[in-house]
Amino acid sequence: MPKAEPAAPRRIRLSTERESMLIEAIQAHFDAEFDEPLSEFRARALLEFFVRELGPPVYNQGVRDAVGAVQQKLNDIEGDVYEVEPTR
Repeated sequence: MPKAEPAAPRRIRLSTERESMLIEAIQAHFDAEFDEPLSEFRARALLEFFVRELGPPVYNQGVRDAVGAVQQKLNDIEGDVYEVEPTR
């Protein structure tokens, strides 16, 4: 049998407090929206799936948005402080 490749390390890490809060939120969502209680085990598995699958693209989009905002501010600053040089 071929040897399984090791899982890639999780770069997005949640604090214990944040993880607990999100697990509770997932459980509450399932209970309210689907009228189905969700065990902590299943909620944790869903959270791990969401972080693994959705975390990187959402995080990267946030980085792209932040870079764009900073670049726009730098462009604005250049226009605000740039001195026109005399032409001869």
